[in-house]
Amino acid sequence: MNKKHAAAAAALLVPAVAVTAVLLARSHGGTEEPAHRPQARSSPASPSASDPPAPAEEPPAPEGPVLGVKLDNAAPARPHTGLEEADVVHVERVEAGISRFLAVYASGLPDVVGPVRSARETDLELLAQYDDPVLAYSGAQSKLKPFINRAPLRPVPPEQLPGAYFRGTDRPLPHNLYLRPERVTDAAPELADMNAASLYETGEAPAGGRRTDARTVDMPAASFTFDWSAGSRGWEVSMDGTPATSGGERLAPPTVVLQETVIRKGGFGDRWGNNSPFTETVGSGEATVLRDGRAYAAEWDRPTAADRTVFTTPDGDPMPLAEGQVWVVYVPRG
Repeated sequence: MNKKHAAAAAALLVPAVAVTAVLLARSHGGTEEPAHRPQARSSPASPSASDPPAPAEEPPAPEGPVLGVKLDNAAPARPHTGLEEADVVHVERVEAGISRFLAVYASGLPDVVGPVRSARETDLELLAQYDDPVLAYSGAQSKLKPFINRAPLRPVPPEQLPGAYFRGTDRPLPHNLYLRPERVTDAAPELADMNAASLYETGEAPAGGRRTDARTVDMPAASFTFDWSAGSRGWEVSMDGTPATSGGERLAPPTVVLQETVIRKGGFGDRWGNNSPFTETVGSGEATVLRDGRAYAAEWDRPTAADRTVFTTPDGDPMPLAEGQVWVVYVPRG
């Protein structure tokens, strides 16, 4: 079942429950204790005290839960399957400076998605802004598992839903685990009827912006380049210098958001002693929105884990995104 991105955008979902401070702020095993709240930045002054900008209105929440799938992004894991059908692709830095994706499906399910890999601490806070989300992943650091089980989400790893996963034969372990999303409906029947009208606010681009042909984001051990294509009306993605595809299609999201935030030492690590960094998605800060071949300065704000992330212009007006798939790339605050 192929999902069409007809209107993948209008507002983040408001969750029914928030991640508690204990869940998202406390770690175990002698590692340093994370503090998951960045210093809030003061709002920019209004151009006119007598005529303040109107606050962004929050559209009605789409019905039903979303499915989040944690995806591998090592070179042997490419090309991906089903990534082109995600409504939102969150790009996270993980241990050793590599990257992984949290793909969110809200308006339909692909037949197959993968390769699936392990969950991270960042995913719990990130998913809290969605209403009753389902998280598909393969494994997690042992000390993180109790936090996953207490988070306001429904975890469906292979050990809980083995019939939904299978191993492919075209690539080596551990880069060959795939998910059949339709079988996740055994644990989350509501996913069978998902038909979210939107996840972000969309509309015409605001005035201004800077003409931009390409933008590159470097991580310690990964690189992403987004090249504007007037033909596809999207930003063609390259990973580590190689064109990125999924399902035989060139990945070219109409909107890419470069969200500046704190990326710091997390409370967990891998078996080789590498720390898994924590990306703070609660707070506020600056962002750059790439759409329509232009780059727009923007602000992001998410006061608590229970709140959706709202993007505005520096003057406080709504910052609409283009219709279609959205990539949110988390970059270190300068």
